[in-house]
Amino acid sequence: MGKKIAMETNQLAAFAMAQIDPDVVAAYPITPSTEVVQEFSKYVANGEVTTEFVPVESEHSAISACLGAATAGARVMTATASQGLALMNEILHIASSSRAPISVVVASRALSGPINIHGDHMDISSIRDAGWIIMVAEDAQEAYDNIIQSIPIAERARFPIITSYDGFITSHAVEVAEVLEKEEVQKFIGPKKPDYSVFEDKLTIGVLALQDSYIEFKRKQAEDYDKVVDIVKQVGKEYGDLTGRYYDTIEKYMTDDAEVIMVVMGSTAGTAKVVVDQMRAEGHKVGLLKIRLFRPVPKDDIISVLRTADAVMVMDRAFTYGGIGGPLFEEISAAMNDLPCRPYMANYIYGLGGRDIKPSHIRQVFEDGLKAVKGCGFDQQIKWITVRE
Repeated sequence: MGKKIAMETNQLAAFAMAQIDPDVVAAYPITPSTEVVQEFSKYVANGEVTTEFVPVESEHSAISACLGAATAGARVMTATASQGLALMNEILHIASSSRAPISVVVASRALSGPINIHGDHMDISSIRDAGWIIMVAEDAQEAYDNIIQSIPIAERARFPIITSYDGFITSHAVEVAEVLEKEEVQKFIGPKKPDYSVFEDKLTIGVLALQDSYIEFKRKQAEDYDKVVDIVKQVGKEYGDLTGRYYDTIEKYMTDDAEVIMVVMGSTAGTAKVVVDQMRAEGHKVGLLKIRLFRPVPKDDIISVLRTADAVMVMDRAFTYGGIGGPLFEEISAAMNDLPCRPYMANYIYGLGGRDIKPSHIRQVFEDGLKAVKGCGFDQQIKWITVRE
């Protein structure tokens, strides 16, 4: 058993970063992730880390500095959210194609406009095609654990990684978490071992590639990206051997005999587990599938759980304009296309801009699924809930 501390999740994220002691942190503040780099800067000022802390004038500059440091061989981290992540977009694609193992903490927040500083998943959904690894935490404990694991995952895969948790709902909540000693964290992540040095090897990074070679670069990037799922699993097992907290790409909760399975990401999973317990006590066969790894999509793991369900209810705290439902629904629906007999599927858009999702909402979704199983499916595949009529 490790030491237990009560701490706000943003502060806990900064604590994890201090235990990692990265070579470089380049940062520009944005709500609700400001506290992460603000608290981390105190560790720098107090001499508790050896990090070179680089205050910059924008999030675009922050990720640019991170990319430069990473390609030079440094271990690099930062934090952002919402419009800050959107402003980084240009460099996010360059970072992934440069195979730069940057670790970014994101306190997920709604995108403007209208201006909203509260939590949903629109920001991480907006960059799902940028070639980054994206992990989503349910609570403070998982946020801490994901941040520690992000370093070996990124460095083994040679891809940048985002560790996300819900803005304000999680980021500003004080929870009890079990933490490691810094020496244990340092041993777990190991020393940084760059594959090259731009200085010693006299390399140029990010050169031009036109029609004669560009697609070959992209195919190689795609092939290596497919290996990320196995790396996440391996690191999750190693972390479990150290802490007793084992992690996979997904988390199953009472799914083995479930007729109706809800699929969800982030803090809503905690609320849904309570409702599953209540409805199980009433005799209803319901279960929960929590997605921890949002990118790359762990297709085989998802299918293995959902293939036996009669109805699948996908909860999206984000929306894709002009698409077929929310981003998580699109991924789950595409994964299920390989099945010869698909369960009934429905998508629920909820909680945008931080709107509360209550146990009563979760129960209603499960009840819709139970009715669909007894009847003939859903009268409406995509529904908006938690919305005032």
